[in-house]
Amino acid sequence: MNLPRPPVYRITVGQCLLLALSWWFVRLAGYPVVADSVFYGGLIAVLPQAWFAWRVFQYRGARSATHIARASYSGEVAKFVLTVSGFAAVFALVRPISGGAVFAGYGEMLVIQIVGSWWLLK
Repeated sequence: MNLPRPPVYRITVGQCLLLALSWWFVRLAGYPVVADSVFYGGLIAVLPQAWFAWRVFQYRGARSATHIARASYSGEVAKFVLTVSGFAAVFALVRPISGGAVFAGYGEMLVIQIVGSWWLLK
C-alpha cells in the first residue's frame, strides 16, 4: 500500500505568499527598511524549513524507515546551520536593517509553519 505524500509544500507556498504580501503592505505604508527586514527574516525561516521538508518527505513507506530517520536527523542539523547562517549573513551584510523586524518576520513564518502543520494533520 502506498501512502500519499503529505502536501507540506502548501505550507511553504502559503508562507511565501504571506511574506510577499507583508513586504508589499509595509513597503506601501512607507517603511522600506522594515519591509525588507521582515522579508529577510521570513526567508531565514522559510528556506531552511522548505529544504528540510523536501529532504524528509522524499522517502515513503515502511521499508524506507531508516532513510527517513537519517534524512530527519541530517535535515534538522542542516536546517539549524542554514538558519544560523541566514541570521549571520543578514546582520553582517544588510544595511540599513531593523533587527526587530527581522525577528518579527522570522516569528511570523514560524507561526504559519506551526499552524499550517497542525491544519494539515487534521
